Amino acid sequence: MKKYESIVIELESYKEELLYLSKHIIKPNILSDHKKYKLLLNRYNKLDKIVFFYNEYKKKLISLKEAIYMLEHDPDEEMKILAFQEKIKIQNELHLLKKKIDNIINYKSEKKYGKKEDYRDVILEIRSGTGGDEACLFVEDILRMYIMYFKKLKWKYNIINFQKGSKGYKEIVLDIHGEKKDKIYGNLKFESGVHRVQRIPKTESQGRLHTSAITVAVLPKVESVEVNLHISDIKKETFRSSGAGGQHVNKTESAVRLTHLPTKITVECQEERSQHKNFEKAMIVLKSKIYKNKMDKMIKERSIKRKSLISTGDRSVKIRTYNYPNNRVTDHRINKSIHNLFDFMNGNIQNMIDSLKLIENN
Repeated sequence: MKKYESIVIELESYKEELLYLSKHIIKPNILSDHKKYKLLLNRYNKLDKIVFFYNEYKKKLISLKEAIYMLEHDPDEEMKILAFQEKIKIQNELHLLKKKIDNIINYKSEKKYGKKEDYRDVILEIRSGTGGDEACLFVEDILRMYIMYFKKLKWKYNIINFQKGSKGYKEIVLDIHGEKKDKIYGNLKFESGVHRVQRIPKTESQGRLHTSAITVAVLPKVESVEVNLHISDIKKETFRSSGAGGQHVNKTESAVRLTHLPTKITVECQEERSQHKNFEKAMIVLKSKIYKNKMDKMIKERSIKRKSLISTGDRSVKIRTYNYPNNRVTDHRINKSIHNLFDFMNGNIQNMIDSLKLIENN
């Protein structure tokens, strides 16, 4: 039962969003803006369908509880058999309802952006921006949030490169991978952009609210054959690692920096003790960045810039604000707020991602 009840809790936010949108969409400033009104109307219609199936789901859940109660408490064996059959039937119906909801959320995304892209593994970069130590600490917080999200979906990750600050991380690069069926890029692509945090730092003796920012970049991982690089176009530099490793850090130049001269894209890797392994990892990141760069240009050329801000992420765009005093996280691309920041920072970010999918698929 816990599995089915958790889905109800997950879907409840769509009902709340529909109620909010039903009031927001009739405001004069929205009605006078034809493009914005059409966008929100499409979103409203999708939410309305989701909420319809959500209400059906809740009714079926009540019937399931009744069947389980009969199965556990009715002394009549024939009634228990009927209750068991009813239980199986309702569970199948619940599964189908959930599938219908998922189809509404994901409709057209594969058709428009290609099935292959969404099923790719990912290179995830998180970098501190404005805010000094507080930004570095927030990189660490966001890293923890993503790792908890990965664990929920049983995705695996390993660190490619990192740079520690005096507190937290200045930057960290991860390789995220899973099963062939997992839509890793299809979910994480929405996270690219500037993430802003508003909170009172632990080091702030006056208790003043501090605003800082970090940048997240999500790169689809590519195969070697998909990006043809000429070795003459790559500048390779080696240096001593500044990461963990004891005496090894001071003795060998195992860290690698690669620069793709035509695009000026630069990547570093210092996680491995072997220069050769660091070179291999750096090449993976470099190819992914070059591929992402080409993909972004292609999307812009197709004149869907509005949607690319959601699906591919412009790194200069402020996409989300994490407001700790108000226990609120807001995604500015869709004006959606979740008033449970603690839960969100513990990796429960799928609902926000699903809401972004609704807009992308309009």
